[in-house]
Amino acid sequence: MKSDSFRKYPTTIPFGISTVGRQTRSEGSSMADVNGNRGEYGGDDIQALEGLEAVRLRPGMYIGSTGSRGLHHLVYEVVDNSIDEALAGYANLVNVTIHRDDSITVVDNGRGIPVENNTKAGIPAVELALTVLHAGGKFDKNSYKVSGGLHGVGVSCVNALSETLKVWIKRDGREHYIDFSRGKTITRLRQTRDVPKNETGTTVWFKPDHEIFTETRYDYSILSSRMRELSYLNKGVTITLTDEREDEQKTDTFLAINGLREMVEFLNNQRKALHSDVIYIDTERDDVGIELAMQYNDGYADTTFSFVNNINTHEGGTHLTGFKSALTSVVNKYIERSSLSKKDKDGIKLTGDDVREGLACVLSVKIREPQFEGQTKTKLGNPSVEGIVRSVVNEHLATFLDEHPKIGNIIIEKAVSAARAREAARKARDLTRKKNALDIGNLPGKLADCSLSEPSLCELYLVEGDSAGGSAKQGRERKNQAILPLRGKIINVEKARIDKVLSNEEIRTIITALGCGIKDEFDLEKTRYHKIIIMTDADVDGAHIRTLLLTFFFRQMPELIDAGYIYIAQPPLYRVSRGKEEFYAYDEVERESYSERLSGGDARKNVYVQRYKGLGEMNPEQLWHTTMDPERRTILRVGMDDAVMADQIFQTLMGDAVEPRRQFIEANARFVTVLDV
Repeated sequence: MKSDSFRKYPTTIPFGISTVGRQTRSEGSSMADVNGNRGEYGGDDIQALEGLEAVRLRPGMYIGSTGSRGLHHLVYEVVDNSIDEALAGYANLVNVTIHRDDSITVVDNGRGIPVENNTKAGIPAVELALTVLHAGGKFDKNSYKVSGGLHGVGVSCVNALSETLKVWIKRDGREHYIDFSRGKTITRLRQTRDVPKNETGTTVWFKPDHEIFTETRYDYSILSSRMRELSYLNKGVTITLTDEREDEQKTDTFLAINGLREMVEFLNNQRKALHSDVIYIDTERDDVGIELAMQYNDGYADTTFSFVNNINTHEGGTHLTGFKSALTSVVNKYIERSSLSKKDKDGIKLTGDDVREGLACVLSVKIREPQFEGQTKTKLGNPSVEGIVRSVVNEHLATFLDEHPKIGNIIIEKAVSAARAREAARKARDLTRKKNALDIGNLPGKLADCSLSEPSLCELYLVEGDSAGGSAKQGRERKNQAILPLRGKIINVEKARIDKVLSNEEIRTIITALGCGIKDEFDLEKTRYHKIIIMTDADVDGAHIRTLLLTFFFRQMPELIDAGYIYIAQPPLYRVSRGKEEFYAYDEVERESYSERLSGGDARKNVYVQRYKGLGEMNPEQLWHTTMDPERRTILRVGMDDAVMADQIFQTLMGDAVEPRRQFIEANARFVTVLDV
């Protein structure tokens, strides 16, 4: 089965949640030619790529993609070098500028990259760091105590993937200059002028290579979100972001004197905090720096973010496990010695989900040699860190609650209320738990399941409405495509506690069909389908239903998004036909192109254009042909580029507060490309 085709199409998706199209594989790329002849394969066919050629040949291996995500990653790599200087105590200022041509300048007041010749390589250290993979000062514990760039491929990758990269270094009373093109040195290091000895730092200017990147325009909001995050994680460091592009001119300055305290207040800015004081821990133990800030709100979501050396570990790891176990233990022990009546205490044993309901929390650890799982650096694996974090949180949080009994009582009241709601929802939860992925007897009646049982081959379509669901059931490939029609709109989980969520019939049906459980019972390995495709009408109601489903997955099953299992179907907007010829158009440009093609430029020829508002307007054959056939369809994979931004946007769009939503609409109305009126 081929990969699904990619077509640019405007879809309403909350910011911070990204959609990634999957492109059709090119035809004819077989191992042998049509005559069965195989090419010669000898010793000379083994190639050794020199310098940074490997990066240019396979950029996705190093920066994730050649689209918008990879483009912004270039900036992060350069800024991370400057932040590493701040972590080492040598810098407190980082300036980032987006120029009119979407080139980038990053300036810091650190020590400046060394300019002396490297004895082994025989070239200046700055040239070595920028032209050789795994070259840098971050492998030397004496140069950097902690660093986020321990893979050593950061700034050299930026150099390889830039049309031009220029570096100015102020160090030891002199300014030096060197430049590169696509990873190769053009101007050798030279001294340009004398500067005051106390004036130090590095300036990097680069222009991303249009031959590599499919997207070369920077999104200010994406960069500002990361700069804000870095300022919270590195208290006292001033970060400025300036946009010089026409009609986009603006400057923001980020400085968090109180560090993670301010980040938690930012996370709770659209929620009602249950206590004014942010619980804060900042300490070091066994060479591990631990900073933690947490505050409860009146919501129901667990908004916990974890970082290691400024890297967002959105998959968690040992540091997060240590925190969660300590929090649950401390709160349970506090209940035992609290002033709650014996009646209220009896039978209460809080789970992790109970004590984290309505929690806004940020955990940041700084360690010398982090062990990340894979190049993506999203899950910490150091076993010792779990015990260190658990010990620190146990000690400091227990002391805090003893010294602040009013806050302690607020926390246990919130947690006990969550536990009672969980117990009230137990029967509903039992209905949603699938004991065995192959036991189809427990599946919902309206699910038209597929015959295959291998999850990696199976797809589940969540279809808006019984009418479209009926067409999808008739038009599908029964072997590997399952159909689950949804009636009406599901509950908005942003405003509801778990017992209310599980009392919603459509939610229960989805959870049962997926088979992976929910909350603390979630098990990714039990997911019955590795493609979960949201298929809704191309109108306002369809967009709302899609957003409600995305809110549900983001809040209750974020692991499915991280695993890349959530997709959005892209049905056509128009059917353009004349006689027996017909085409399906996904936007107005395609519609006009097909209309002109069918009319031959003669406006007198009748061309019929049908605007699809609902999936039910297509018969089974049309629905299969346009939206479900893997050979022809377009589906977008949902990913999460920025969890903090995604959390804020879901709060804004789906939360209780009206004013932030109005402000968001006013600020973003000009970006609307499809308006259903």
